[in-house]
Amino acid sequence: MELPVEFSIYTRHLLGERAYEELVESLASVPSVSIRINPAKWHQPLPQKWERVPWSGVGYYLPERPHFTLDPLFHAGAYYVQEASSMFVEQVLRTFVTRQCAMLDLCAAPGGKSTLARSVLPEGSLLVSNEIVRSRAQVLAENIIKWGHPSTVVTCNAPADFSALEECFDVILADVPCSGEGMFRKDEASIAEWSSGNVDACWRRQRGIVADVWPCLKPGGIFIYSTCTYNALENEENVRWIVREYGAEVLEVPVSPEWGIRGTLTDVGFPVYRFFPSCVRGEGFFLAVLRKPSNCSTSGKIAFETVVQKQVESKKEKKSGRHARKGKMGVPVVPEECRQWLVGADNYHWQVDEGTLYAFPKEWEGMLSLLKERLYLLHAGIEVAALKGHDWTPAHPLAMSTELLREKFQMAEVSCDEALAYLRRESVVPDGDLSRGFVLLTHRGLPLGFVKHIGNRSNNLYPNEWRIRSSYGKGEVVMEG
Repeated sequence: MELPVEFSIYTRHLLGERAYEELVESLASVPSVSIRINPAKWHQPLPQKWERVPWSGVGYYLPERPHFTLDPLFHAGAYYVQEASSMFVEQVLRTFVTRQCAMLDLCAAPGGKSTLARSVLPEGSLLVSNEIVRSRAQVLAENIIKWGHPSTVVTCNAPADFSALEECFDVILADVPCSGEGMFRKDEASIAEWSSGNVDACWRRQRGIVADVWPCLKPGGIFIYSTCTYNALENEENVRWIVREYGAEVLEVPVSPEWGIRGTLTDVGFPVYRFFPSCVRGEGFFLAVLRKPSNCSTSGKIAFETVVQKQVESKKEKKSGRHARKGKMGVPVVPEECRQWLVGADNYHWQVDEGTLYAFPKEWEGMLSLLKERLYLLHAGIEVAALKGHDWTPAHPLAMSTELLREKFQMAEVSCDEALAYLRRESVVPDGDLSRGFVLLTHRGLPLGFVKHIGNRSNNLYPNEWRIRSSYGKGEVVMEG
């Protein structure tokens, strides 16, 4: 592996001769493969060949890399393929977030840290995951939906768009775009794209991102800053800038010496956490945790409670709901049959919007109204059903939801190959004595999605945009690795 000369000179000086040579040697080795299981969906025995990621309660190294696309459990949201070093965010959240909160994952695509956070956050918490690039935000939304938790929102906005949401979030995770030095081993294109000019542009851009969203953090709130790069300009120096600019306190995360995580490589004098492939079984990663001063309040702050109360009092349907059945005064009627598809239906705010039925946790209804007013939303809560003609068709996100009341549907277990055919949107006729209507397909007990059984055939209801494109390959079951 031929590294850029300027990178080599700088990093050798930063690490020292011996540590630099160890890093270069590690970059020539084969990267590890790791996944993180979904505690809400994974109910299978763990294969003996798997090894625990030391800083994660649900992360595992696999003995080899399977073709994840050909494992139906991957599409069912049973696990997420995530680089092991970034799973350290779990330690941060478990240490500093111990009660219900609202969290923003600012640069969230493709969804690794968001799905991790959603599994770790205390019960009743809300997670808002954002991505500025539309195509990447669509992938983020897909992964969030597959993970299955109802208290989630996915937005597609620039960091500056959040500036008006002052003091709304208890936790902000900013895994900021960086020069990507930590990905050299896994992505050779990142080597070709590296330049000292790009590093300089990155640290400046990162400060701009922090400045945009810092007002969104509540006084006393937690700010998690991370990158996948090695240089101190994008790491320690930016953390030093946050401390100096905003009076933030840098917090210490408990770690075990056996984990191989390194501390600061500069004279900043506060705790940071560095991952090098020469020291840990993972890729390059940097993280620091900061707390906003509790006596800090932004002038001109939006009174969140006032906004919410005003919206609740004057709440009206902004959309016509012209494709939905309507009751008195033209207000769309929420069908009772669909309410019965969710566990604890009374805990949700139900809304019909242009023929689509949504459910969102009532306790965060005010926050959702505020987000809708100021941001572009791709996903919120659970998409339950769509009105097709005169009938309500269960939506695919309902099948993915952990709140699905399965017994309300006919169910049919399918084999691995049948599951792949379904995921390719091919015709699948489930076995069993089934009546006409909607059937929930499962694989190894986990829902995959719906078909509409019409006798001698079934209509595949899997989302076309999510389908497996390749028509080749037999199924691979990761859990038997």
